[in-house]
Amino acid sequence: MLLPINFLNITLPVIYIFALSVYVYDFYKPKTFLSNSKRVILFISLLIHLLYLVLRMIEFNHPPITNKFEIFSIISFSIAFSYFTLELLTDIRMTGSFILIFSFLFQLISTLFVPESYVVPEILRNRLLGLHVFGAILGYSGLTISAVYGILFLLLYKNLKTNKFGILFERLPSLEILERLNFYSTVIGFVLLSLAIVIGIVWLPEAFPNFNYFDPKLVGTILVWLVYLFVFLKYIFSELSGKRIIIYTLIGYSIAILSLIITNTLAKTFHSFY
Repeated sequence: MLLPINFLNITLPVIYIFALSVYVYDFYKPKTFLSNSKRVILFISLLIHLLYLVLRMIEFNHPPITNKFEIFSIISFSIAFSYFTLELLTDIRMTGSFILIFSFLFQLISTLFVPESYVVPEILRNRLLGLHVFGAILGYSGLTISAVYGILFLLLYKNLKTNKFGILFERLPSLEILERLNFYSTVIGFVLLSLAIVIGIVWLPEAFPNFNYFDPKLVGTILVWLVYLFVFLKYIFSELSGKRIIIYTLIGYSIAILSLIITNTLAKTFHSFY
């Protein structure tokens, strides 16, 4: 089974760059047939990527989370899947090129550097841990997409304020729709991150009988969760909208990234498995 896994691993960046190219071309030169076919292309790309992840899990008898480059492939899939879900929910198809570039880059790095053989700590073979990590990555992918839409909102907002009606004005959805996309993807990310936290709480006592609730990774994740909970409460009860709510979500994402950097590089945590 190793041969088809290696073949799919090499094929995935090619598939994603093809899907990305179709989205980019349709952004600059919209065609009806491209608008319909690019979603099918992305769906097929996701199916192939899912097959690769499943085959890898079966072949090596562990979830594909045992090294950073396996996780990069999951990040790639998660970003593409989150965007695909959002596109299905909203039927807005002109922003994919700004999202899928990340899927391509993460998968390219994974393909180039993922090892073919390595020693796997026994704890990383736990299926519940795999579900926890996958949920967390999906959650952060949703928040990443939210940040991209927030940046697009600010760019379009600036163009409108300065009366610059270029390609962004012509192709991007309205500010109202970008705000809605930003909020929808934030909701998706928040819900999935919440699910990952719940799974982690269930799994922790089994895997680490003497774990500490003040572990930096746990504290950082809960902090990010609370920040986005605050954003939702402000949105619901303060009736914030437009540029102000976008800025709140971008601040939340900045805190999330800062938390990940600190807990993954500087802090000592039981989450450090490799």
